[in-house]
Amino acid sequence: MVVCGDDGLAHRLATELRGVYREQVVLVVPPSRRTPPQPMAGRARAASAALFGRMVTAVNRGTGDSDDTLVPDERVMEAAEPTEAVLADAGVDRAAALALVYDDDETNIRAALTARRLNPRLRLVLRLYNRRLGQHIEELLDQAAELAAGTTAGHRDGHGGHGGHHGGHGADIATTVLSDADTTAPALVATALVGTSKVVDAEGLLLRAVERRPPRPGEVADPGLCTLALLSATSNDPAGTEGSEDSGDGPRLLPDAEAVAAATGRGAVVLEQVSYSGPPLPARRAGVMPFASLFSARLRWSLAGLVAAVVALAVALIVVTDDHPLHAIYITLLDLFAINDPAVDAPLGQQVLQLLSGLVGLLLLPVLLAAVLEALGTFRTASALRKPPRGLSGHVVLLGLGKIGTRVLTRLRELHIPVVCVEADPEARGMAVARRLRVPVVVGDVTQEGVLESAKIHRADALLALTSVDTTNLEAVLYARSVRPDLRAVLRLYDDDFAKAVYRTLRTAHPAALTRSRSVSHLAAPAFAGAMMGRQILGAIPVERRVLLFAAVVVDGHPQLEGRTVAEAFRPGAWRVLALDTAARGDTPGAEPPGSGLVWDLPGTYVLRAGDRVVLAATRRGLAELLGRRTRSPR
Repeated sequence: MVVCGDDGLAHRLATELRGVYREQVVLVVPPSRRTPPQPMAGRARAASAALFGRMVTAVNRGTGDSDDTLVPDERVMEAAEPTEAVLADAGVDRAAALALVYDDDETNIRAALTARRLNPRLRLVLRLYNRRLGQHIEELLDQAAELAAGTTAGHRDGHGGHGGHHGGHGADIATTVLSDADTTAPALVATALVGTSKVVDAEGLLLRAVERRPPRPGEVADPGLCTLALLSATSNDPAGTEGSEDSGDGPRLLPDAEAVAAATGRGAVVLEQVSYSGPPLPARRAGVMPFASLFSARLRWSLAGLVAAVVALAVALIVVTDDHPLHAIYITLLDLFAINDPAVDAPLGQQVLQLLSGLVGLLLLPVLLAAVLEALGTFRTASALRKPPRGLSGHVVLLGLGKIGTRVLTRLRELHIPVVCVEADPEARGMAVARRLRVPVVVGDVTQEGVLESAKIHRADALLALTSVDTTNLEAVLYARSVRPDLRAVLRLYDDDFAKAVYRTLRTAHPAALTRSRSVSHLAAPAFAGAMMGRQILGAIPVERRVLLFAAVVVDGHPQLEGRTVAEAFRPGAWRVLALDTAARGDTPGAEPPGSGLVWDLPGTYVLRAGDRVVLAATRRGLAELLGRRTRSPR
């Protein structure tokens, strides 16, 4: 496996492949950056040491994670760019897979085209932020590989990944385009919203998992549709214990029925609802606003009063002149706009009505002018940033509208959750998205006094600190906690070890509040590693410091699945079959009518056959075992 990148995701991905899947890895990084660049994290470590002192050391003692360090026998190359010579020196021509996770989309695309030419049968994983461009790149690179290798499109399983039975030894030339922002956004949103389901959405598939508090003594935890995990013991810790990857007292993923029944006093992550999301909702047309938003309430009342006066004048004219109603209304409008002849020889009543109509016409002019000015102002501010309304409460404050923040903002709005954004750069990437979604934005430095107050932090339900500077995120969370000690807070930190220390310290200082610290590379690396193994990763759900993967796998060639019933194929702590894709087969094991697509209430007696495509939940080590990769001894 070859991994090329310029930030912490490349190092974390290399560690994932080597430590979990036992693969030989060649890591290509820029010169003099053998360790992940951490100028911001370094300053944040110093700040945390000054703020917390010995508490961090006491709480974090003995929590090392052996999987988070690079193995000494891993080959590391230094190169400024992934040129053809660099890729050839890294062994791309004989590698099984290549991951290009540079922060620049153009660099990844250029290197992918070169690598596909060097090795048409190479499995490619690209990190691209532009999703539309990523779909076209997937099709282009896969088509080039199929033509060069003499394969056909019929061998491909799905879009963006293979589900074949090669078990890691056959030809698997899929191209997978992923985005760390898309991969981590659902996890960050779910972490911020206590009581709201954790969501994994991929290719129209909606998986919802909810964290439930531990039951009372003597009660058995409700498994829901399916128990995905048992959380760490929380009898004396309301916020939960973040177990590390190899800790003995951490969360227990994919437990069996006996473990769930015996899990008194422990919270659980259960599958509460699993359904097909169907077609997306129609996008709201920009610039089309309801009539009520164009004019103020005072102006609408003024217009209503003038209309009522015109109607009254028309009725009076009908009574005085005994004229036809339509002709009377016409005469009244002519008098209103002062274009009728003076009623010199008309009866006194008609003359009085003409004078009143002229007076109403004079009153109508300023009202019409005010309506025009208000409408122009409304259309002008429709494309501008909105300010938080005065009575706003129960919302989420989102700090930072970069790549991650923009994806998180989109997710929050899809869940119909009120959001207020804070961004220091008026030209940030997510400003256009905020305008399109009509989300209130406070432009200013969050470290300056009064900025968080402008975002109504004292009435917010949660805070998501997702800027690219660790110290800014940490300072924002600490200040918000001084305003609201019970505020739910999630902060993005570059370094995973530092994220653990910050979480434990804040949890100790504020035991009644919920705090989560997340490393984007920690959340995104499992999905990238799974794609490099040649399987379609639908998404990932964080369970404390561990990750539960959702993957689509074809049963062919997997002895752990093929010919076994759903109950027999279940491996506690490793994998569990959740659903069966019947769209291609055209039959259903008695749960739903043919052609229904995904069947979630699979009976335990259903026998998995060759050609079945199943959706399963798996741990990282369980997925590695299921893929059947050879365990290579280190050189």
